[in-house]
Amino acid sequence: MIPKSHPRYHSLLQREKIIEGLNKGIVSQSGLIAQGRGEAFDYILGEKTHEFALKAEKAAVAALLLAKHPVISVNGNAAALAGKELCELAKILDAKVEVNIFYFTKERIERIKEYLEKFDCEVLAACDAELKGLESARRIVDSRGILIADTVLVPLEDGDRCEILKKHGKKVIAIDLNPLSRTARMADITIVDNIVRAVPNMIELAKELKGKNRNELEQILAEYDNKKILHDSIVAIRDYLSEMASKILQT
Repeated sequence: MIPKSHPRYHSLLQREKIIEGLNKGIVSQSGLIAQGRGEAFDYILGEKTHEFALKAEKAAVAALLLAKHPVISVNGNAAALAGKELCELAKILDAKVEVNIFYFTKERIERIKEYLEKFDCEVLAACDAELKGLESARRIVDSRGILIADTVLVPLEDGDRCEILKKHGKKVIAIDLNPLSRTARMADITIVDNIVRAVPNMIELAKELKGKNRNELEQILAEYDNKKILHDSIVAIRDYLSEMASKILQT
């Protein structure tokens, strides 16, 4: 049991969720490495949601509401960290939830599907189609989901698939704590925020924006600049490191 008074409580809680996911067969071993990498970037972002992330989250919700066939792609880490919240977001947005993983086994696909279904969520996992141009197991998709989607939310980085999704004419929304990754730089909308904060934020934004008309949602997207968001996130990292360096000198 991690005491809530622990200064690293939230970070340690996320680690425990990933380890629990590994033990359940939901998270792959490499998922532990991915979690550590994301945690490192979250640390130098001050472990908080910045204004640039909120702008991206708002634009992402607007894009998903405007989409004809929105799909939320879920891998093992995303399921372990925010499965319940992703299912709730999908219901509000009337989006499909699809299991898609890099380290593919039918058994793990089924375990993730069953885990998400505990949250009263319809989950696509037929694995009956392929994304042409992609060699990894990420190419294996559901013909009712990612294959025909016009907008795909991709929690956690995946540069190769992001590139192929865009080549197939799909709008890509990424949740990625690393603003320097290929995913972050290639996505149409990049949310540089921890998934455990980003998705709850998007749930609240979805509730707010669902009542807006199409013109209002399109205006949100028209005013959005992903390059500026990436720029601001990198500057935030720089400023945080500079501030910490100054504090060290002052102690």
